[in-house]
Amino acid sequence: MRLSLGFSPCPNDTFIFDALIHNKIDTEGLTFDVSFDDVETLNRKAVQGELDITKLSFHAFAHVADQYALLEAGSALGFGVGPMLISREPFDEARMQLLGQPDNRLRVGIPGKLTTANFLLGVAFPELKDKQELVFSDIEAALIEGRIDLGLIIHENRFTYQDKGLHKVIDLGDHWEKLTGCAIPLGGIVVNRRLGHGLQLQVNRLLRQSVEYAFAHPKSSLDFIRQHAQEMDEAVMYKHIDLYVNKYSVNLGQEGRQAIDTLFSMAEKRGLIPAQPGYLYV
Repeated sequence: MRLSLGFSPCPNDTFIFDALIHNKIDTEGLTFDVSFDDVETLNRKAVQGELDITKLSFHAFAHVADQYALLEAGSALGFGVGPMLISREPFDEARMQLLGQPDNRLRVGIPGKLTTANFLLGVAFPELKDKQELVFSDIEAALIEGRIDLGLIIHENRFTYQDKGLHKVIDLGDHWEKLTGCAIPLGGIVVNRRLGHGLQLQVNRLLRQSVEYAFAHPKSSLDFIRQHAQEMDEAVMYKHIDLYVNKYSVNLGQEGRQAIDTLFSMAEKRGLIPAQPGYLYV
């Protein structure tokens, strides 16, 4: 059986999917038609129900949970891994207070309205309304060129912004952790509910095996990761993987599900997402 599969070219995704799509594990008769897209494109494809299996942000998942179920394997959660709000100039205390003023007029570059990053920004600074959607890798350049006043960065840009003379305003992941005590739910892997529960469980089992293979053979996927990471050097690639691929990527467990349920409960109470189906998981 052939299934459509979408994930990002970021190192954490190529790391966990390498064994699955390159037959380094027994895929039990399943083959995959793979498409690579940035997270917001994947989010929008999920809204349209285009793919059988896809990576998406947890914020986006909240809008499509009636169509997709969350796999227990493959998710990106963790502590100290959240999005960052950055600026061209250092933010002093007076400018920090400006973030909470309704008439602040600050232009913020975000990696997509449905990203979990944007949700966490809304939790911390609901007054920031002037948001411009950009491909996540273009946000630093837009900030440097003065097209935006603040940038909401994710993925490998967490490790590169200082090299470009940019400054951290706030780590929104740290803000979330202090607020809830939970790991930060960033993105997950979902499977279309139309596939049937037995096939969903099979996909989950295979993805877990793929993640476990990646941990057991960390250099096996290096060429595949490098091919899609473009200009990123090897040290940054593995720093990225170390942050975003962890025990929650093997299996969410009670702790991971609690973090996701907390995110969804908070978002639902604030009217940011629709009411959720009875059970989110495969």
